Amino acid sequence: MASSELIKKLEETIENIPDFPIPGIQFKDICPIFLQPKLYEEVIADLASFSRGKVDVVCGIESRGYLFGIAIAVALDVPFVLIRKAGKLPPPFIGEKYDLEYGSAEIEMKTVHIKKGQRVLIHDDLLATGGTTEAAAKLVAKQGAIPSQFSFLINLKDLNGKERLKTFQAEVYSVLEY
Repeated sequence: MASSELIKKLEETIENIPDFPIPGIQFKDICPIFLQPKLYEEVIADLASFSRGKVDVVCGIESRGYLFGIAIAVALDVPFVLIRKAGKLPPPFIGEKYDLEYGSAEIEMKTVHIKKGQRVLIHDDLLATGGTTEAAAKLVAKQGAIPSQFSFLINLKDLNGKERLKTFQAEVYSVLEY
């Protein structure tokens, strides 16, 4: 979906940081995108075009999923729901534990912000092994909503996160793949 021009601009802008946060991880620093408002707008337009007319709610995963997720929700004129790290939300909430490529964690979301049957886009900046996104989709499904789409700025395809998400039978989109 992304134009070759947008892909080129992003590849020239995103910085690769080797051995961060631990040795062997190649961190993709998306912060330089925010120094270029027009580029940010292009990314939001691209991500929103994937979901236009197909979702009722956007959920963003803490914290970098918020950077694009909120703007996607605004562009789509749908609500935005936070998925947070454990211990950050007041009740009522539900949680889901998961493993990631360099440890384990738990995420939570409020139980009153999405409704049964709603089609949900789950957005995060990066798809790696898929553990965080899978946990987010489980939180959405526990509430009777449908994780119908996943979107990412970047998919690290060698880590096979997209495969992990196939169980949800949802559309998956990433602007870039490495």
